[in-house]
Amino acid sequence: RFSLLLLNLEEYYFEQHTANHIINKDCKDERKFRGSLKICSKSIIFEPDDNIQPIIKIPLRDCISIKAPEDNEANNPFTRNTSGGISVVCSQVFLIKERNVIAPYKTVRGRTEHLFQLDVAGKVGDVVQTLHQLYRASCLDKMGDQAAMITAILQSRLARTSFDKNRFQSISETLHMECKAEMVTPLVTNPGHVCVTDANLYFQPLNGYPKPVVQITLQNVRRIYKRRHGLMPLGLEVFCTENDLCSDIYLKFYNYQDRDEVYFLIATYIENHIAEHTAESYMLQWQRGHISNYQYLLHLNNLADRSCNDLSQYPVFPWIIADYSSSVLDLTKPETFRDLSKPVGALNKERLDRLVTRYQEMPEPKFMYGSHYSSPGYVLFYLVRVAPEYMLCLQNGKFDHADRMFNSIAETWKNCLDGATDFKELIPEFYENDSSFLVNSLKLDLGKRQGGKMVEDVELPPWASGPDDFLQKSQEALESPYVSEHLHEWIDIIFGYKQKGSEAVAAHNVFHPLTYEGGVDLNSIMDPNEKVALLTQILEFGQTPKQLFTTPHPQRIIPKLKSSSRPSSHSISIAESPVSPNEESFEDLTEESITLAWNNIAKLKLDKQYKIHKEAITGIAVTCNGSSVFTTSQDSTLKMFSKESKTIQRSVSFSNMALSSCLILPGDTTVISSSWDNHIYFYSIAFGRQQDVLMGHDDAVSKICWRDGRLYSASWDSTVKVWHCAPGETLSNKKHHFELLAELEHDVSVNTIDLNAANTILASGTKEGTISVWDVSTATVLHQTECLNMLFFLYLFLLFAFFFCTDSRHLLSTGEDCCFKVIDVQTGMLISSVTAEEPQRCFRWDGNTILSGSQSGELLIWDLLGGKVTERIKGHTGAVTSMWMNEQCNSVITGGEDKQIMFWKLQY
Repeated sequence: RFSLLLLNLEEYYFEQHTANHIINKDCKDERKFRGSLKICSKSIIFEPDDNIQPIIKIPLRDCISIKAPEDNEANNPFTRNTSGGISVVCSQVFLIKERNVIAPYKTVRGRTEHLFQLDVAGKVGDVVQTLHQLYRASCLDKMGDQAAMITAILQSRLARTSFDKNRFQSISETLHMECKAEMVTPLVTNPGHVCVTDANLYFQPLNGYPKPVVQITLQNVRRIYKRRHGLMPLGLEVFCTENDLCSDIYLKFYNYQDRDEVYFLIATYIENHIAEHTAESYMLQWQRGHISNYQYLLHLNNLADRSCNDLSQYPVFPWIIADYSSSVLDLTKPETFRDLSKPVGALNKERLDRLVTRYQEMPEPKFMYGSHYSSPGYVLFYLVRVAPEYMLCLQNGKFDHADRMFNSIAETWKNCLDGATDFKELIPEFYENDSSFLVNSLKLDLGKRQGGKMVEDVELPPWASGPDDFLQKSQEALESPYVSEHLHEWIDIIFGYKQKGSEAVAAHNVFHPLTYEGGVDLNSIMDPNEKVALLTQILEFGQTPKQLFTTPHPQRIIPKLKSSSRPSSHSISIAESPVSPNEESFEDLTEESITLAWNNIAKLKLDKQYKIHKEAITGIAVTCNGSSVFTTSQDSTLKMFSKESKTIQRSVSFSNMALSSCLILPGDTTVISSSWDNHIYFYSIAFGRQQDVLMGHDDAVSKICWRDGRLYSASWDSTVKVWHCAPGETLSNKKHHFELLAELEHDVSVNTIDLNAANTILASGTKEGTISVWDVSTATVLHQTECLNMLFFLYLFLLFAFFFCTDSRHLLSTGEDCCFKVIDVQTGMLISSVTAEEPQRCFRWDGNTILSGSQSGELLIWDLLGGKVTERIKGHTGAVTSMWMNEQCNSVITGGEDKQIMFWKLQY
């Protein structure tokens, strides 16, 4: 029955002793109860073995005397069979869980004496000495002085102990680090020792509670987060799951160096560890529909230091529904929903006007709201039916007044709209599957309301048939199109650019300065009493999440349906999707200039040619200004060719294996090359050296693409991998940060890939001639088409979608079977096939016309609709293996097996 929640806030549980509690000693009605005596930093707690008997809690500050009488004392009550006795005389005692019922604590006032007889009499002296020491701390006038003395006692105890190595799972484990820390659970912390080995993370509580050791297997760790705990960067939270709300352990360290070292040891151990996700990486996944609104909010809360183990920083979720009176919930009507562009305090204009007037008249520091939208009290307001002991702990053994309890969804929403000091948001439980927090299944006596009605289950709106139905409809509302279109506005307020500064003032989103990260520097406050008072105030009031975004959050891309007869969540409108700059896309150019170039593509003339490699050329990339050309080759080198000086300025060899492709990152500072040695190399143009290497595959990397900060790599290991790459800082030694977002599995080697302009659809081609069309956001296959024996190059017609209506999206492929094949991306249907005399190794096209490089070295111009070659241009003496075309479509560079690059220009 004992739990740390029986302690006061900021109290520690030190030790326990098996003992008897003797009542009415030497009287006829003398009684003896066996149980456990708990020594805590601010109280003495006795837990009887008999569940009928109440737990006794004696605050040390209410003690009159604590002693173990000597044998030669007169009238010694311990002379008969009372060795090992401790006498505690107090003015107040709390009785808890009588008859094992969770209820408000009973207070017994008046002078009483309690005798505790320890099983081990030899420990009496030490126990009494400890109690005297703690009693002196509790009698200090100032809270800061009390906290300082208790901390000194705690640190002395920790210093005299160490982690018990016999608790290791294996005798072969290697110790990496040991330090002192506290395990954090809601409202309480438990001091002990942390130990990190080559296989496990251990925590051994100083008091052995709730078990002798907590063990986390490192190979099971999936996520780790550094946390701000008590306004200090001392926390570390470890998750062994990908998406769960609650962690496996939350630790608070006594200095940030220990925290950072433990973090480093865990992070570097984890096999294939992906370091902490960024808000931006989650944003991209959310925008593209890869994760739900709920999952995205959960991830943002995690990144913003919100944790289920810290009630002052509990995850915050928005009120979504504004209709709690209708019999049917209509999610197609905008008025069903709360305005997500405003904080709760700004939803009622009349109330807001009053708050703004007060704000304008207030001296600095100004704040608009006198309470927060998330605090320990608000969290337990919602959860009291499933976590009653937490509320009793927070409120000194009492429940809140019955009329102020969480009685009704509609009443709570109305009070948040109209109440003078109520601006609270919701918690994640409102959008999960466990409805127990809405039901008084524990049969708690939560009091009687003014009308005489007992507080029982939460009253639900008419449109909910029961608690489970209420949660189901709340989930549907959270994932509805309306919320998907407007959720970014709420994110701006809670986690984003409207959280602080002038934008917060304009959005009526200003809270007390102490609630914001950095609002106070505890280290600068020298007075311990002022520091404790300030910290207590902040933790009880609530804290604003860490700011994650400083610019407006983008809106979610809402999928458009192809037709009402066959809806598909993967049918995304390309015309409405954003296209990043520096991509090979013509959507920012005029239709006339592109049309003119393709109409005259037969006038393509050879301008210059240079033999720069020793083997066939495999890739071509050109800087934005066109001055430098980078090429890769089977001779294993990356070369930089200057068009101006007509010379090779750089020649780099990363290994002795062939390079398969290359590209230049936006900004023209870095070239990426893929290699047959399974690696992807990053080369700094400015510094002329290898900057980084990504060892991401188990076989040769055949093709790479770069879009919107993501790297897509195809490999002969039968996978296509999607990476988020955060660039390294060029003026330092910091490396790129690679985050694996998705892995697209194939049955055989993948030879090539390409993406549409919106980066939502990826096409891959295998050595067996199978073309797979993938939805990038969900990493799922939309279609597969068996086309040819070996696919050499793919190019997505979707890059030129503005020449056609949105339901006419096509994929053009070519391969060893000498055929051009046009595939409908949405259905996977093969809708056209044109046969050539020989394999076409590479090409560009505009939907009607194809410019291809052939096996023999010629450039061919095709009329796709007519199915014929309209022009042949003499080129290389071997196969054309690579082709680059500028955005204006009037300049082409080709590379061939003859080791040459050729520059071509349109001459009108």
